[in-house]
Amino acid sequence: MELARRKEEAREGPGPAGTERQHAKGKLTVRERLALLLDDGSFTEIEPLRRHRATGFGLETKRPYTDGVVIGWGTVFGRTVFVYAHDFRIFGGALGEAHAEKIHKVMDLALTAGAPLVSLNDGAGARIQEGVTALAGFGGIFQRNVQSSGMIPQISVMLGPSAGGSAYSPALTDFVFMVRETSQMFVTGPDVVQAVTGEQVSHARLGGGEVHAAASGVAHFLYEDEPSCLEDVRYLLSLLPSNNRELPPHRLSADRADRRTSALLDIVPADPQRSYDMRDVIAEIADDDTDSFEVHAAWAPNVLCVLARLDGHVVGVVANQPQHMAGALDIHASEKAARFVQMCDAFSIPLVTLVDVPGFLPGIDQEHDGIIRHGAKLLYAYCNATVPRISLVLRKAYGGAYIVMDSRSVGADLAFAWPGNEIAVMGAESAANVIFRREIAESDDPEATRARLIKEYRQELMHPYYGAERGLVDDVIDPAETRSVLIRSLAVLRSKRTDLPSRKHGNPPL
Repeated sequence: MELARRKEEAREGPGPAGTERQHAKGKLTVRERLALLLDDGSFTEIEPLRRHRATGFGLETKRPYTDGVVIGWGTVFGRTVFVYAHDFRIFGGALGEAHAEKIHKVMDLALTAGAPLVSLNDGAGARIQEGVTALAGFGGIFQRNVQSSGMIPQISVMLGPSAGGSAYSPALTDFVFMVRETSQMFVTGPDVVQAVTGEQVSHARLGGGEVHAAASGVAHFLYEDEPSCLEDVRYLLSLLPSNNRELPPHRLSADRADRRTSALLDIVPADPQRSYDMRDVIAEIADDDTDSFEVHAAWAPNVLCVLARLDGHVVGVVANQPQHMAGALDIHASEKAARFVQMCDAFSIPLVTLVDVPGFLPGIDQEHDGIIRHGAKLLYAYCNATVPRISLVLRKAYGGAYIVMDSRSVGADLAFAWPGNEIAVMGAESAANVIFRREIAESDDPEATRARLIKEYRQELMHPYYGAERGLVDDVIDPAETRSVLIRSLAVLRSKRTDLPSRKHGNPPL
């Protein structure tokens, strides 16, 4: 009876008043969140009777069970997932020594078992009353985040505040989810900002979901409420392997592998200057009986990063987006794509790169802010990736941006192009102006001469078969056969084995 009483007290938490305050903020309780995340009845809790040992500052009279964090494991679509979830009703979810030790325990178990780790974050940072031991607890979490990186999927779900040191752990994980009205992340809060800089700013404007999804790029996904957020966490887990030694889950698809994609001829204009939505291209190519999952949809929209299925197999799609900045690469797009490529490679997800890029975005700000260094991140990620890699040039592919977008020269296993592709150092107009500048200037009719030379340059160096004739494109394919070509190519590459050089690690341009 005593055991049952204690466990019931641990499950109930601080009582109805605390639950009412949590609901009044538009937030669910820790148990309600776990029920939405995990399969019904699958959760196994460990250390529910853990209490802190701290004394002083009133803590000796407040020793609730769980110490403000619930840990354990359950299943998502039948596959094991480890989880820790802050209980904001207890000490505001703040991290103390016992609290941290529980998190360390479940993180170690997840890595040992080779299963994903999901954290449901709703805490106010370090427990001030416990001093430096609380800070040391964060250090142990960070160390384990890094040890688990690339070994098991790590997903951070932000369901309340995350301030100071607690904001760094999510930044070390693979994916960050946020809820629009209730999630905040910042290293220094509004009060500190005002004290140091004199700026007045709200919690939401400083580190809310909108900020991190669209401006900083810290958050990969943003939702209106917790149920829809946790539903998509479940869906993401269904696309990822349990660990780096497994392949992503395969599911049978009713969509024919040889389905023709004739609609692509209408989606993509032949005129390289006209815009279109690359999402429509991806939707036409991917299995039509599953949902594609876009990562970082609101940040750096000039490049798309999408998890999709082709013939039931998970692939990572990186694609230029002509609707934004004509699909040019800039600093943020390079970082976004590099991070995605790196994640896919870590978890054995093949890469399909759809190329329609006019180049890197020119500008003084881009150069001064380090477009060379940031663009090199994407180049490094592709060159370092050992998963199957297929690139497809839809229309234009100019300059260094063509190379960076997984060209054959940086290691793509197979490179395809559509008829009408233009692969060149730059567009014909710019090239003619550089090469034939003197001839155009000395001509009696400069405009007519320029037009003639542009046409000649395009015919000689930019015709659709130029790359194929030189072995830089494996085949020029009919757009209507895009899906079937990609699926056949991925099938033959599924047994690909590549060893990286023997070294401690590379030195990427961080």
